[in-house]
Amino acid sequence: MTLRSVIIGTGSFLPAKRVSNAELAERVDTSDEWIVERTGIRFRHIAADDESTSTLATGAARAALESAGIAASAIDLIVLATATPDQTFPASATRVQTALGINDCVAFDVAAVCSGFLYAVQVADSMIRAGAHKRALVIGAETFSRILDWEDRATCVLFGDGAGAIVLEAQESDETSGRGILATRLHADGRHNDLLYVDGGPSTTGTVGKLRMKGREVFRHAVVNLAAVMEESLAAAGMQAGEVDWVVPHQANARILDATARKLGLAPEKVVVTVDEHANTSAASVPLALDTAVRDGRIKQGDLIVLEAMGGGFTWGAAVVRF
Repeated sequence: MTLRSVIIGTGSFLPAKRVSNAELAERVDTSDEWIVERTGIRFRHIAADDESTSTLATGAARAALESAGIAASAIDLIVLATATPDQTFPASATRVQTALGINDCVAFDVAAVCSGFLYAVQVADSMIRAGAHKRALVIGAETFSRILDWEDRATCVLFGDGAGAIVLEAQESDETSGRGILATRLHADGRHNDLLYVDGGPSTTGTVGKLRMKGREVFRHAVVNLAAVMEESLAAAGMQAGEVDWVVPHQANARILDATARKLGLAPEKVVVTVDEHANTSAASVPLALDTAVRDGRIKQGDLIVLEAMGGGFTWGAAVVRF
């Protein structure tokens, strides 16, 4: 037996405002056909003025706690992945902590953009395996609508707001067939900063800035890097692609999802796709997609799943999990 971090609950939360491509076309020079053909996106959710990254994260956390059947007071670690925090500091995770009524626990943010949730999972998993914590909330939450240039149709149509969360619990698990996080592999290559970034920041411009992206180059890197890191993580777990029940990928673009699956020889029906309903929610997209597939019954206890993502930096990673 070995100590592992086991997913005992999942949750998600979306703003009530759901915007279709047709509605977006009323304010941007675009069309439903153009967006669907190039991205697969049909809808996205946009946070209201009284919503923030921490309020979305809190909603997802509460749903995950309910799914796990535990009280917030049982949590001793909160790791929140986000590129759009409520404030420069303190960490938005501490606002979630307060909203949940937890008086004292470790709480901090992780910034790795779309790969942030995978980074947060490994951080929480490492802390649990070290024996420092027993139960963790790992959350991905974003309000990307706040950093979009709504006059740039190449980027503003791609993103949405939302949050997803999981509850991890330390459990003794069978080394070969037991549940838990089996392997995680992460990477970063800062040489590609100018391909996907925000043109502002506290120490440079003193402003929040807007998202900028060179889509074609990002697509090319994404397909190669995601396929490679999935193979790497499966090898680390002693598994092969044919044993995978479900792939839960970062929901950036339907064409990236298709191309990555083909490169790995995975059947398209094994890939969880929610990009049509949620668009790209950055660090929230993997836990959002995971919760969707758990709640609709596709992902069941005992399934072997692979979580994967790539984002600005570039950062990328994958995790192999026995659910």
